[in-house]
Amino acid sequence: MALSFPPRQLYYGGQVQPASSGKTFQTLNPATATPLADIQIASTSDIDAAIGAAEKAFPSWSQTPPIARARILQKAANLLRERNDEIARVETLDSGKAYTETSTVDVVTGADVLEYYANFIGGGGLNGETTQLREDAWVYTKKAPLGVCAGIGAWNYPIQIALWKSAACLAAGNTMVYKPSEFTPLHGLTLAEVYTEAGLPAGVFNVINGAGDVGAHLTSHPTIAKVSFTGQVATGMKVAGSASGNMKYVTMELGGKSPLIVCPDADLESAVDGAMMANFYSTGQVCTNGTRVFVPRSMKAVFEKRLLEKIPFVRAGPLFDEQTNFGPLSSAVHHEKVISYIRNGIEKDRATLLCGGPEKPNVPQDLQAGYWVKPTIFTDCTDSMSIVKEEIFGPVMSVLYYDTVEEAVQRANTTELGLAAGVFTKDLNQAHRVIDQLQAGITWINTWGESPAEMAVGGWKKSGLGVENGRRGIEAWLQNKSTLVDMSGAVATVFAKL
Repeated sequence: MALSFPPRQLYYGGQVQPASSGKTFQTLNPATATPLADIQIASTSDIDAAIGAAEKAFPSWSQTPPIARARILQKAANLLRERNDEIARVETLDSGKAYTETSTVDVVTGADVLEYYANFIGGGGLNGETTQLREDAWVYTKKAPLGVCAGIGAWNYPIQIALWKSAACLAAGNTMVYKPSEFTPLHGLTLAEVYTEAGLPAGVFNVINGAGDVGAHLTSHPTIAKVSFTGQVATGMKVAGSASGNMKYVTMELGGKSPLIVCPDADLESAVDGAMMANFYSTGQVCTNGTRVFVPRSMKAVFEKRLLEKIPFVRAGPLFDEQTNFGPLSSAVHHEKVISYIRNGIEKDRATLLCGGPEKPNVPQDLQAGYWVKPTIFTDCTDSMSIVKEEIFGPVMSVLYYDTVEEAVQRANTTELGLAAGVFTKDLNQAHRVIDQLQAGITWINTWGESPAEMAVGGWKKSGLGVENGRRGIEAWLQNKSTLVDMSGAVATVFAKL
C-alpha cells in the first residue's frame, strides 16, 4: 500500500537529518486504521546531536534582542495562518479529529500563542524591575533564559501543544529539542520548517522522533535545563521526579477528572450545551474535560431528556465532511482502554447507560476498521465508581445527582486531580463563591473549554506543575537575577578597629 506521506526524518541544526538508528515506526490514520507514513526513530547519538545543535545555538539566540526575536516569531505565526488549511488536513489524518475542528482551532490557537508571546517580548515584557533602596543604593532585576529545553508533546492537540511549548520557550531566549507523540508525529517536521522559513537560526528548534525511551534519554540528558511535558499523570510524575531530582526546571500539564457543577438556577440549555462540549468535543480526548457532571436531583428528568435530544447532534462520519464534528479515538490501544471503561461502567459499576455503549457508531463501510466509539452517557453515578474516579480520556460522561450545592462542591473536590472545574448558574455571586472553593487551576463560569493565549493554564494537585500561556506562562522559561548597586563609596563593615 502506498503511504500518504513521505518518510519523516529528524530535524536539527537547521535541516532535515536522517536517523542513524535504522529503525522506523508507522503512524496510522485513526479513522481507517491505515498507515500514513514511516517515521524514523532517533538513536541516542541522534538525540545527543540535536541537543548539541541546540546548545551551540543558545548563546547567540539568547543574546538576540527581544524585538528581533519577536519579528521572527510573528512571521512564523503568519506563515502558520497562511498554511492553516494544509496543516489542518494533516492534523486531521494523523489525529483523527474532524477537519471542522482542526481547521478552526488547532493551528489557529497555536499561532495565537506564538503571536501573543512575540508581541509580549517585543513590547518590553522581559524587562526587569528597578527599586531604589535609599538615596545611594538601588536594586535591579534581569530575566535570563534557562538554556536548552526539552518539550514532550501530546497526541490530542499535536501542533497546538507544540506551539504552546515552543512559543514561550523561544520567546524567552531558550532553545528547544522537541519530541512529538509517537501517535501523532507528522506536525513536528512541518513546524520546524515553518520556524526556519520565518528566520529562526539553525539549532534553535529541533525535532526528534520516537517513543518513551527516546523521551527518557532526552529529558535525562545533563545539558537539558528544563522539561515541559504534557501527558498522563503516571508518566508525568516519573518525568518530573527524574528531572527535578537533577535540579531541572519542569512544567507538567497532566490529566484531570474535572467537575462541572450545574446549579439549581442554571439555564438548562446552556448547562446541557456546556456538558456536551465538556465531554464530546475532540471525541472526549481533552485533559480538561468536565467528565463529572453534577446536577441537582430536582433537574434529573429534564436534564437527561435534553441530553438525549442533543446526542444526535454529535455526528460521526468522514472526517472532511463539513457535517462531521466527532472523530475516532486516536489509536487502537486507546480505543481498547475507553471501551473497557464503558463495559466496566455497565457491568461492574452498574451505572445507568443513558445512551452510547461499547458498540461502534454507524459510520460508512470504509471507516469500519477505524477506532470509532459512540458518545456515551452514564447517569445515576456514584463517587465510588471507576468511571467516575478514573480518567477515561474519551467521550464518556458521568452524571451525578446532588441535593445541595455545598454537597456538590465537597464531592467535586474529592479527587487527587485538580486540572479544571466549572459552574453554571445565573447567580454570579454564587458562581464566584463556588469557583473559589473548587480545587482546580483552570475554571469556567457559564462556559467550558475556551483557553485563549492570554489565559494562564495549569493544574493543581497531581494534575500538574506550573502554568502555560498568559503572562505567567513565560516566567516558567526564565530565571531571575537580582543586583544590588551601592553608590555610597564605602562598604559598611563590622570589622573595624575599636
